[in-house]
Amino acid sequence: MMFSLCYSLLAKGKNGPDKEEPPAYETSIFLVVQGIGGTEIPALVNGDTAYLSVSDLFDFLKIKNTLSPSGDSLTGFFIQEKDTYLIDRAKRQIHYRDQVFPLRKDVLLRSGTTLYMRLDYFSKVFGLTSKFTFRNLSVRMTTKAELPAIRELRLQLMRQNLSNLRGETKADTFIGPSNSLFRLGMMDWSVIANQRTPGATSTWVNLGFGGTIAGGDAMVSLNYNNFAQQMTEDIKGEKEIRPFDQRQQYYRWRHVNNDQPLLRQVIAGKIFTGSVSSIFAPVVGVQLTNTPSTYRRSFGSYTISNTTEPGWTVELYVNDALIDYTIADASGFYTFQVPLVYGSSQVRLRFYGPWGEERILEESISIPFNFLPKKEFEYTSSSGFVEDSLHSFFSRTHAFYGLTRHITIGSGVEYLSSLPANKSMPFATASIRMTSNLLFSGEYTHNVRTRGMISYRTPSNFQLDAQYTRYKKGQKAIIYNFREERKVMISKPVLARRFSMFTRFTFNQLISPGANYTTTELLLSGSIRRVGTSFTTYAVFAGQDKPFIYSDLGVKFRVPGQVMVMPEVQYAYTTSKLLSARCEVGKYVWRNGYLNILYEKNFRSQINNFQIGFRYDFSFGNIGLSATRGNNMTTLVESARGSVIYDTQSGYAAMSNRSMIGTGGLEIRAFLDVNGNGRHDKTEPCVQGLRVSVNGGRIIQHMNDTSIGITDMEAYSRQRIDLSRSSFENISWRISKPIISVFIEPNQIKLVEIPVIVVGEASGHVLLKNDGEPEGLGRIKVNFYRADESLVATTMTETDGFFSYIGLAPGTYTVRIDPGQLRTLGVESTPRALTITIRVSNDGEVVENLKFILEKVGDSASYFNKK
Repeated sequence: MMFSLCYSLLAKGKNGPDKEEPPAYETSIFLVVQGIGGTEIPALVNGDTAYLSVSDLFDFLKIKNTLSPSGDSLTGFFIQEKDTYLIDRAKRQIHYRDQVFPLRKDVLLRSGTTLYMRLDYFSKVFGLTSKFTFRNLSVRMTTKAELPAIRELRLQLMRQNLSNLRGETKADTFIGPSNSLFRLGMMDWSVIANQRTPGATSTWVNLGFGGTIAGGDAMVSLNYNNFAQQMTEDIKGEKEIRPFDQRQQYYRWRHVNNDQPLLRQVIAGKIFTGSVSSIFAPVVGVQLTNTPSTYRRSFGSYTISNTTEPGWTVELYVNDALIDYTIADASGFYTFQVPLVYGSSQVRLRFYGPWGEERILEESISIPFNFLPKKEFEYTSSSGFVEDSLHSFFSRTHAFYGLTRHITIGSGVEYLSSLPANKSMPFATASIRMTSNLLFSGEYTHNVRTRGMISYRTPSNFQLDAQYTRYKKGQKAIIYNFREERKVMISKPVLARRFSMFTRFTFNQLISPGANYTTTELLLSGSIRRVGTSFTTYAVFAGQDKPFIYSDLGVKFRVPGQVMVMPEVQYAYTTSKLLSARCEVGKYVWRNGYLNILYEKNFRSQINNFQIGFRYDFSFGNIGLSATRGNNMTTLVESARGSVIYDTQSGYAAMSNRSMIGTGGLEIRAFLDVNGNGRHDKTEPCVQGLRVSVNGGRIIQHMNDTSIGITDMEAYSRQRIDLSRSSFENISWRISKPIISVFIEPNQIKLVEIPVIVVGEASGHVLLKNDGEPEGLGRIKVNFYRADESLVATTMTETDGFFSYIGLAPGTYTVRIDPGQLRTLGVESTPRALTITIRVSNDGEVVENLKFILEKVGDSASYFNKK
């Protein structure tokens, strides 16, 4: 903000400067500090020399200062408390740190109780390099030090960025849930067909639907596989039509209200239970919980790693939100850093093969650490029937409480009707954060097991996880007959200049009544000089049998022509023989296509396999074709998968090559709000130039119309949409509320219409009537008022007196020179005010040639004549 230009002759006398001090004019100048901004500050001007008010300057820079009652001295500290200073006008010296700076008489001046210091001494003493420009009465100041004001702005920006990431930024507009009764929006599809010669054919088809029913999100996944039907025919010798297996079908309805602390989620259908009992069939029932559906990060992370097929894509979901994904390396190894989240969390992994394969049975992972904020309580209650041959009744209720910031306790009970004894299993849990990098988790389930786990992690990401489980003798809840289970995992990433490596050692021992079973694994996976390498050694110790030790070495490197080569061998140390060898050669073609050739030989079974395949990623889906010849059999595989989005209310239609069910999205359209009512009327056109910034989701710019689509957004979250970077073809088009908070609904594409208002412009001149022709006068404030005299906007004149302001909505305004500035300058304005009208227009109204003449009142000519 700029302040007024003021003028008066510096008074001499009791409170004024000594006779030896030069005459100066008291005014205000515009100060610009690099990294902070600008403001107006009192000053004294004597020719090309400027004096700044020390107290006002330090207040702006947030430097501690205390002015003496007489105004002759100033004390405080500069940035740090140990760096004290004393500016003493009476003794003509400055004490700063351990130095004393003697001053000439013209360095410090006083007017009333305001102490001024010559500009160059701010640089000599405090390192505040400054340059004064008399023409526009401004000072530009720079410094290498991090001033308190700069530090405060930096911290404020960091907090703002953090708030933006968390969605906590205050928005101009909030768009809440639509509360639809019935609405369809998403469909996922996939098809895989196999033909074997000689042999049978099989087809697997999946159709998934996502929508809204009774205000909750509904998901249905239908799976057809005629392989199970053919197996039945082979066994019974007769045809039996079983196109669908009930246990392979998935359906769920969920109602979420995260603003209700007592009951946030109601889930019906096939539910995730997290049972202690060995349950291998889906549970159909109801689940109630006050755990929020949104992702709530706690602190730290938890490492999970495993192996799948080489080249498979692995997706990580936490509470149904996609957090991360990776591609397994040449040996199938993958790793994730799972963020620890508050409350109980469902962590799932989904696997996708390069030829359309998909693991429908997602791997669920239970993070053993469950922390809640202090004095926060969460519960989950589930009950239903197991889809097994006995139709067992199952129920489980557990609750957690944040005892302190570092301790969370929990308890509950589980019930399974198919158990012969001890059908009810009460349990208790505790999670303790002993230090910032040492975690403990314990669980006791009555008559079933006792389990404890410790995780230790250093700042260098060295991680040690140790787990011990002891099972109750004779328990039937868990089908294994183990007495004890011991696990140790040590992992450490190694980063160097020319290579990076992830190392992991695991030890797993099962203690049974008859024998002990021990496995170890040493894994080294990383890249050396752009060559991906994975070397894993396994050792299996089973009772008194001879240990079986073997290694798996996989390499991935690129040769000229952008061809990827991936050889892999398995070698058994016990028998000193090669177990298998394979080599895959692949190349990306036509940008989105991938062609591969694979040869594999199994030395133990003497089987040779040769495969050739092709995959292509379209925008609407993925297709894959492969042919394999081995063991006198030829296998052909055709696959395709994708997703369809169609929202009936917004009219949004699109196709995608990614799974969309469970996610949400937006379609954002900007329209020209000519009448200013905030609604999109039929006669108001859509406009181009909208620019969107959002933390999550995938942005799709639709060139055929003026809309922007955003998909893959986390359901039930509040997303912050920033439209401030929009650039329309007409500078008169503006977005009055550019920050929008939108509630994302699952399986829906929500239509968000952005009103673009048409603003007007007013321009003119402010002239000073002097002895000759009127001259333009700079740094004069021109105010715009509504009909009720409320201030709308303020602009400042240029050095030639010209002013312009764009941003006036249609209506009538009064234009005046700032009254306070008129009094300070000792001038009056002719006319005192002008009335303008901004009319409704598609291009914006422009009002020009406004003119104000300022005339001196009294003896105020000397300064203006000097200028």
